[in-house]
Amino acid sequence: METTNADTLSLGLLALRLIVGSLMVGHATQKLFGWLGGYGLAGTGGFFEQLGFHPGKLFAAAASLGELTSGLLVTLGLFGPVGPALMISVMLVAMLTVHLPNGLFAATNGVEVPLLYATAALGLAFTGYGSFSLDAALGIGRVWTPGLILAVLAIGVVGGVGNLALRKRAVASEPQVAR
Repeated sequence: METTNADTLSLGLLALRLIVGSLMVGHATQKLFGWLGGYGLAGTGGFFEQLGFHPGKLFAAAASLGELTSGLLVTLGLFGPVGPALMISVMLVAMLTVHLPNGLFAATNGVEVPLLYATAALGLAFTGYGSFSLDAALGIGRVWTPGLILAVLAIGVVGGVGNLALRKRAVASEPQVAR
């Protein structure tokens, strides 16, 4: 028996959007500005270089702007699956380059956290943002047909895969000796 009404569903979607979107914005500001314990573009760029993304600062800026944009769009409930597609794109790259070798759970720096972000984004893309969103207020929530949602999500995945294709595999180097 269905017990959820539209307002209750919209409140749940609002709570999910505010938490996931705001946390993604915070995650982006760590990379961009060094806020909230982050390393800023210089530090993050160096890390991206170690991962094989050259120039690291450019890739770090692109990832950060993708995270910031996705987080803002999800938080505001604007432009349907566009924010979720961006979030999935960035989280896909993070999962495959940083977290996958470490297993599943966050305690070992595994894929758990980016997988949760990507899954929440996927759910929001398919459910829509609910009546407490800018999409609803502007009347554009109805534009997002299942086919269009799938197309936008596919573009996000292709963007992530394209980013991975630009990555240069690390060449085995001689072990560094402590000085």
